Amino acid sequence: MTITSRNPVAAAEVVLDDVDVGYSGQRVVHAISLELPRGKIGCLLGPSGCGKTTLLRAIAGFEGVMRGEIRLNGESVSRPGFTLPPEKRSVGMVFQDFALFPHLDVAGNIAFGIRRWARGDRDRRVRELLRLIGLAGYERAYPHALSGGQQQRIALARALAPRPELLLLDEPFSNMDVELRTDIAQEVRAILRAESTTGILVTHDQNEAFAFADCIAVLNNGRLSQWDTAYHLYHRPADRFVADFVGEGTIIPGKVCEDDCVETALGKIRGPLSDRFGPGTAVDVLVRPDDIALDNDRGDTGAEVLSKAFRGADFLYTLKLQDGTEILCVAPSHDNFVVSDHVRLRLNFSHLVVFPRGDSGAARR
Repeated sequence: MTITSRNPVAAAEVVLDDVDVGYSGQRVVHAISLELPRGKIGCLLGPSGCGKTTLLRAIAGFEGVMRGEIRLNGESVSRPGFTLPPEKRSVGMVFQDFALFPHLDVAGNIAFGIRRWARGDRDRRVRELLRLIGLAGYERAYPHALSGGQQQRIALARALAPRPELLLLDEPFSNMDVELRTDIAQEVRAILRAESTTGILVTHDQNEAFAFADCIAVLNNGRLSQWDTAYHLYHRPADRFVADFVGEGTIIPGKVCEDDCVETALGKIRGPLSDRFGPGTAVDVLVRPDDIALDNDRGDTGAEVLSKAFRGADFLYTLKLQDGTEILCVAPSHDNFVVSDHVRLRLNFSHLVVFPRGDSGAARR
């Protein structure tokens, strides 16, 4: 769907400066600092209970902060002892259950937040948004007659109607079929771009985050593990939690044998290493499925196929190395190896990510 808008709005810059948020004196979110530039789309990603929705509610103004400061467009909107009310922040919200009014038709739902506008302006805005979300002609339909994806777009249009500078989305795709989520996330991203609106999504689903966001905050136990692009979260994780939570992969033991080389069951893996890892240091190495290629002609390391999962364009193989170490490998589906096959592996590392042996702390690259 091609999306254009003739009425872009001013977008908000969002800054969180050493923010703590909690309830009844108990801190739930600790020392969060990040900056989201105007017009960019961010994401708060993490497992259930990590504090992402609490942090989103603080950005919206529904919760105060216990320490630090939240600024929108350079204006302090939250600090200890002061919380600017949500209705004064030019912030829109889309919730998990969409919260559409069943007694109002589509036009009535979209117009609800701008019902005090002049009728002509209100009607023009509704028509504009219906075109933007690809539902022109649905003005008189009621929510119960719409699909989940259509309801989601109506909820988005209602939130965008007053032209907010910042749109917050709390798990808005979680009730949809898994196969639809990425497509809908990409549609919503395109709509926010067309409206020039800064957006922040809360999700536990990394595929949604990758499809939606320019920059992603990975939260763990109320703390920020990494604020970065999807590419760097996957290829340059800041700690073992990010390495485990984002993408597929395996941690295997190794030992530094040279300044830029680690000896593992896969053989020698080369790449720049921190000065903290001298020769002989025991480390753990992150191996992504695409770091390994199945190559019976040029491969140096042998492995046995333990299992395989067909994913359309490729297979995800679980392989056992000669010392018993298990790793994952992705390969094109036209290379159809079977369970118990013995294959040869070629290393395809573009970089080297290692951790101190058994440490849950930061990665060293």
